[in-house]
Amino acid sequence: MRTAAALLIAAATAACSPQGPGETLPVAPAAEATGPAVNCLGLTRFNTTRIRDDRTIDFVGGAGSQVWRVTLPNRCSGLKAAGTFTYETSLSQLCSQDIIYPLQQIGGSWQRMGGCGMGPFVPVTLAK
Repeated sequence: MRTAAALLIAAATAACSPQGPGETLPVAPAAEATGPAVNCLGLTRFNTTRIRDDRTIDFVGGAGSQVWRVTLPNRCSGLKAAGTFTYETSLSQLCSQDIIYPLQQIGGSWQRMGGCGMGPFVPVTLAK
């Protein structure tokens, strides 16, 4: 299986949950859709990610000129705080039905937190 990070360690408890009553999430930078959502994105189409909050990830490629925004169907606790995540796929693409795992550094080693479901990839232009 292919992985985004070589660090795959024992998983902690599940971290995905719907937004609770009265709980607000930080607002991700505004973005305008530039085309229809796609279910999968080739791993070579992006070279970095920007975790905007516990539900929003921008996948960036083309020297920053191409951005696909994924809005997770549920809040992924600790994703923004972790600042990084890993995933496993046997394909050469990441898809909306795949699971991501926030990574947390504990005492010099990386721990994989509970998995969170992805969503579709929407091509966007970010507001300046």
